[in-house]
Amino acid sequence: MINPTIALISMVTQQAKRRFVQKTHHVDQSQTAFLQTLLHHQRSTQLAQALGSDTIRSVDQFRDCVPVAPYDTYQPYFERVAAGDLGVVTPDPVTYINMTSGSTGKQKLIPVTKQSRRLVAKANMAAMGFGIAAAQQRGLPLGKLLPTGSARTFGHTAGGIPFGPVSAGDLRMGNLLYRQVFAHPFDVLQIPDSGARQYVALLHALRDPNLRVIGANFPIFAIKLGQQLETYAESLLDDLERGAIADWLPLDPMLRRRLDRQLVADPVRARELRLRLASAGRLTPKLAWPALSFIITARGGTSSFYFEQFPDYFGDVSVFGGVYASAEATFGVYHTLDQDGAVLALDSGFFEFVPQAAGSAAQTQTLLPTEVTVGDRYRILVTNYNGLYRYDNGDVVEVLGFYNQAPIITFCHRRGGLLSSTTEKTTEYHTTQVMQQLQREFDLHLVNYCITLAEREVPPPYVLNIELLGDRTLQNPQRFLARFDAILSDVNASYHYKRQDAVPPPRLRILASGSFAALQQRLVNQGMTEVQLKQPHISEDRQFLAGLEVLQEVQLEPCVPPTLACP
Repeated sequence: MINPTIALISMVTQQAKRRFVQKTHHVDQSQTAFLQTLLHHQRSTQLAQALGSDTIRSVDQFRDCVPVAPYDTYQPYFERVAAGDLGVVTPDPVTYINMTSGSTGKQKLIPVTKQSRRLVAKANMAAMGFGIAAAQQRGLPLGKLLPTGSARTFGHTAGGIPFGPVSAGDLRMGNLLYRQVFAHPFDVLQIPDSGARQYVALLHALRDPNLRVIGANFPIFAIKLGQQLETYAESLLDDLERGAIADWLPLDPMLRRRLDRQLVADPVRARELRLRLASAGRLTPKLAWPALSFIITARGGTSSFYFEQFPDYFGDVSVFGGVYASAEATFGVYHTLDQDGAVLALDSGFFEFVPQAAGSAAQTQTLLPTEVTVGDRYRILVTNYNGLYRYDNGDVVEVLGFYNQAPIITFCHRRGGLLSSTTEKTTEYHTTQVMQQLQREFDLHLVNYCITLAEREVPPPYVLNIELLGDRTLQNPQRFLARFDAILSDVNASYHYKRQDAVPPPRLRILASGSFAALQQRLVNQGMTEVQLKQPHISEDRQFLAGLEVLQEVQLEPCVPPTLACP
């Protein structure tokens, strides 16, 4: 029998999905209505008056009069909001400040109001409705959710406004009904240390043999959850048997007492899991929860690289993207399982598209959602209730198709996230395709990888830095490197032509075990939080991996310009 809370959530989210689908039949009208309502609502703010948007009455007038703008345009206004000034970018009280990870530059402050939060919730509910419907169509049962993110904020601004990651704000300000389907108490998400938080979350979730869904902000966190379960299986089962959290875990004493009171011993379940551990020699999420229905995590961009490692921990479980979102905006609503395309989030903003080849001119001619072309790539602009007008955060998306009249988009890479020895412009999207194919061809799983440029040569060769998983070895590094060169030439035509005369042959560096964990800790020490951690897979910073131990360096042997036939 289905849990009554889950049944209620299913009913509410299916209604949200139906309302969303109705708008996909009338995209132009829906987007025009959104923009006009927003401009009227924001007309008295200082930013609206500075932009002249308080007198705008049509979509064409808006596009002609308001310039396309990056974050720097809004920074002085948002800093005043954080300081407590009123009526700067919104007439509504600001209840929270989203802080970005700063992975592509300085951290950004994005105001959140009840209205902007309500629209985020609408997109989340529509996505949940799609996810539930897709699961039911496949006969996948619904049940408890194991979330792994942090609900801790960073503190309060000078104006007394709480601030922190967007995910923490969503968890804290989300509908209390959804907490009823968490596989652990909400207090678990208050644990600051990510390893300790995952441990306690797993401890509670292991009690439920019918856990159905795992939620992770990014795929790497899902993998870390699987690694945590495998590494600490014995300790977790001891704790489960006796109903107490391990003494060695770093927890605040008051929080530990609250969490201990909410943990119930389950020796029967502990014995069951010990048998599986003994039989398989390890305990993974797939062994702990054989009926797991799906994982909710970010899709698109470099996510596919990490999905290559999912079967080792999760078997053939489906992956659902939820929403395609950032601290600044919600851009898309995923409508099915195991696909990268998200339907444009029509309730969340007014959207425009800049063709990828158009450059960065502030007055670039934009396309509306119904005018984009399948297969083309665009920078996506958003105007929304966070106080952003024609905002360009640099996301490059590809249009995969249409859902009725609404474009289906997938995130490819962040504009500016490019690697060039000369002018070939290799993106993370290119490298993800290459590394996926290499892992399959060589039956090899990597902890992670990052492509940089050699420090002193001009022009510099690409340096492929990899860390092998566990005790695995790379039997033929020369061939691996040659295939890297050939596949990259295949997916990036510019690299192919430049490699014939301008770009030097690439190099391979095999890094010591723990290298990328050390790199991630370095990024955290520099101010990036663990929950926001997005380690780049390409970097023009030639010191990005400085100090990491190199076990082996391989140079490509002389060869004809790369082709798929190159040895």
